[in-house]
Amino acid sequence: MSTIFSPLAIPASAGIGLRSPHIAEMLTRRPSAGWLEVHAENYMGDGAGVEALEKLRQIYPLSVHGVGLSLGSARGLDHDHLERLRKVCERFEPDLVSEHLAWSVADGAYLNDLLPLRYDEEALAIVARNVETVQDTLKRQVLIENLSAYVAFADSSMTEAEFLAELVAQTGCGLLLDVNNVQVSAHNLQYDAKAFIDALPAEAIGEIHLAGHATNQVGTDTVLIDDHGSRVPPVVWALYQHAIERLGPRPTLIEWDTDVPVLDVVLGEAMWADMLTASIMFNRKQATRREQTTKTRATLIHLSVQNEAPTGMPVLAAFAAARCARPCMSAALVSIEEEYHAAA
Repeated sequence: MSTIFSPLAIPASAGIGLRSPHIAEMLTRRPSAGWLEVHAENYMGDGAGVEALEKLRQIYPLSVHGVGLSLGSARGLDHDHLERLRKVCERFEPDLVSEHLAWSVADGAYLNDLLPLRYDEEALAIVARNVETVQDTLKRQVLIENLSAYVAFADSSMTEAEFLAELVAQTGCGLLLDVNNVQVSAHNLQYDAKAFIDALPAEAIGEIHLAGHATNQVGTDTVLIDDHGSRVPPVVWALYQHAIERLGPRPTLIEWDTDVPVLDVVLGEAMWADMLTASIMFNRKQATRREQTTKTRATLIHLSVQNEAPTGMPVLAAFAAARCARPCMSAALVSIEEEYHAAA
């Protein structure tokens, strides 16, 4: 029998991906976190992890993020997998459900990767049909996430952003904007990351992801790898600022999947996201007041990233604000601030 959960809407603030090393501490400490997101495939059975999530679901709003539906599969969806996802949603009653614009199944074999599509009308028809099947089965809107890419199909007839916009128009799905994925793909495939974000239908974006990435040198080329294994880098913070300035506050998730640090580091990243958003909205309000009266003046902060050179980090302003509010910053925060200054 499903647990009856009290309604907990996902706030337009920062949450964290729930990872197994942190579950016990989340249960005992119950730290301040806007919301939690879990990978659906980790909770399709029973066990201690599922029982723990039922307890945490009573405390935090929840988002379920799928990685195995393979929405780009021409042969259609694995209905057994979709039914397991339906049961996860029925059991935990998440406030958001999302999946990737990718395929990962070939001839019944699951590949351990999320692979890109060719962006054309034929692929759009396949994905739209699969998305409609998912939404009809779950009886809810599903958010579709843009992919991190390392190669592209030469015969695509539209961009990924155009493909996603048309998918929204045809199916009524929402979008999950992964800002780190945008940066990785834009660098690797040489396109404008900000233009990609600007091309998406703003009203459809129901969630944002932030994460770190790795930098690999392949001959004379630099390739970014979406490994979710480090703090959000300056270039992604700058792109996130651009997104929030265009979209306004959105539920924002800190993803960390490899080299997972202690819980406080992940919570700290979420705090910087909240403080950056608050700073942007404050500046917007000040700008509005300045337009209404010549007595109020505000200086807007804009970050620019050219050729991906190191830039001043928006989170450094957050540290300055935290220091003013709490003159006696903990040694841990001071250490983290020093690391950010070194990276900036």
